[in-house]
Formats: sequence, C-alpha cells, structure tokens
Amino acid sequence: MSALPASGREWHLVARPHGWPKAEDFALREASVAEPAEGRILVRNLHFSVDPYMRGRMNDVKSYVPPFQLDRPMEGGAVGEVVASNAEGFAVGDHVLHGLGWREYADVPAKHATKVDASLAPLSAYLGVLGMTGLTAYAGLFEVASFKEGDAVFVSGAAGAVGSQVGQMARIKGASRVIGSAGSDEKVKLLVEEYGFDAAFNYKNGPVGEQLQEAAPDGIDVYFDNVGGDHLEAAISSFNVGGRATICGMIAQYNNTEPAPGPKNLALVIGKRLRLQGMLVNDHSALQPQFVQEVAGWLASGELKYNETVVEGIENGYEAFVGMLRGENTGKMIVSLGEKVTR
Repeated sequence: MSALPASGREWHLVARPHGWPKAEDFALREASVAEPAEGRILVRNLHFSVDPYMRGRMNDVKSYVPPFQLDRPMEGGAVGEVVASNAEGFAVGDHVLHGLGWREYADVPAKHATKVDASLAPLSAYLGVLGMTGLTAYAGLFEVASFKEGDAVFVSGAAGAVGSQVGQMARIKGASRVIGSAGSDEKVKLLVEEYGFDAAFNYKNGPVGEQLQEAAPDGIDVYFDNVGGDHLEAAISSFNVGGRATICGMIAQYNNTEPAPGPKNLALVIGKRLRLQGMLVNDHSALQPQFVQEVAGWLASGELKYNETVVEGIENGYEAFVGMLRGENTGKMIVSLGEKVTR
C-alpha cells in the first residue's frame, strides 16, 4: 500500500451567511490525514455533491438535520476510493458512497459507508440519478404524490437534478401530460427535446400561473414542488379536484432575509380536496432496493437520461455551491476531485 499523504484540504464554514452565501463565509483549510481507527476506513474522495438543502444547514436553527458547525468541515454526499481500511468487509481499492463530502480525504465509520459498483454506472451517478437525488424523485412521485397512470404532472425546477428525474419517471409510468418550468430557454428546450416533457416554460418570461394554464389547459393532478412561492400558488390554481403536491424544496426562499409571502389562494385546497405533503428522502429508505433495480433498468434501456454539471477541483467548491443555488447547473451539480468522469 502506498504511503498516505500528510494532509488534505477541506471546506469549513467560518461564518453563518445572511442572505446569499459569500466567499468570506467559507475557508479551504489543510487537515492532517492519519490511519483509520478500528471500525473505520479512510476514503480519498473522487466526487462530492452540492445540494440546496445544505443552505439550510448553514443557519443556526433547529431543523430536520443539525446545522453545520463553525470552523468544522461541512458534510454531504461523496463517493471515493478506500485508501486504508481498519474495518471488516472493506478493502483498499473499494469504491464507497458516504456522507463526508467537502474534503479530499474522509475518515468514515464503516457502518456509514456503502460499497458501490463502478461497472454499473459512473461513480458520480451514485450522487445523483442512482443516489439520494434519484430516490427523492422516485419516492416523492410514486409514494408521496401517489402518482397513477394518466395523471398530468407539473414539476418546478424541472431541469435540476431531482426535477429532471421526476418528469421522466412520470412519462415512463404513463402520465397523460408532463409539464416543467425552468429558468432559461436552453433548459426549456432540454426538457422537451432530451427528457421528453410534453411542455415546458421559462418562468422568467411571464407570470407562472398564466404560463402553466397555457401549458396544462386541462389542469394538473400532481405537482412536484422544488421551488415554492409563485410556482406553488400557480399549481394550486391549476389543480384538478383531488390533486396532490409533493413539497420537496423551496429554493426560491432559501436566501431570503425576510419571510416569503405564502400562496394567496390556499382556500382552494378545501373545495378541490387537495393534498400538500412535505417529504424528506430519509423517510423512504425502504424503497432503495426497488428504486436501484428499476432505475438501473431504465438507464440501461436508455429510457431515462441524466445530466451532470461537473466542477473540477476542490478549490472551486464554494463557486459550485453558489452556482447551484443560482440555477447555473443542468442536472446534478458535482465537484470532482480527480479521475474526471464525463458523460
């Protein structure tokens, strides 16, 4: 076994952002690297994920996940190669998925690492289409929103990592119509031409409610919400009786310094007998085996497509994160630390 490096770099949160995160809220620091203790493995990270939920962890508030600690490395999904092991079942050279991203080397408890197969899919896919992102889409559509064949489905943030999967899964399973919103004309074109959406619109080109009504003249049955705000209000107006919304994210509000106004048409929930349900992917881990089997099949057949926006180099981690919040990514935003994976 080759000698371990003396140190590796890791991103620390050094100040809690107020509004949009700024470069001075973060620091890239050197940390020592040592042999792992009993029951642990040392992983050289090859790719790590930057996700919208991480913005919430930067605030010192009680939530469903604890906030990031100041002057400590941040966390998030990562995939890498085992370079030293002191745990049964893990050998040097194994590829693993774990939760200690934002760093070059991760000392991981073996019980919190999952072996992944690089021959089934590119390693970065385990952070996206075959990982938490894909499971969020799968569970949110089929379990939370109770999707059934013939439903008309609207997805906001539809060119993002989760949204693009939701729309395609709905199409594969027999939706009557799939509509997406995105923030650029290029993304709208991608949704229709590559992902097979029936209609899509650029939410910057006019009122969301009007554009949705035009795209879904017969109404919608399912709304997958990644955005909140005016998109949720538009969906409530367009819902047919018995409509269901999965509230997955509200990225439009993550950097607000003042409370965002709620939908003005919530009274429609009563007459239309709507169900608006929040979701956390961790509640749906029992679906994982079924999800991987079904989605791997769709990938192999070419029915399901995915994109990744790869930012090279750990030193660009902050830029990748803020870029993702601004919507600069198409599909999953990933920071790659070497052995570039291209698609």
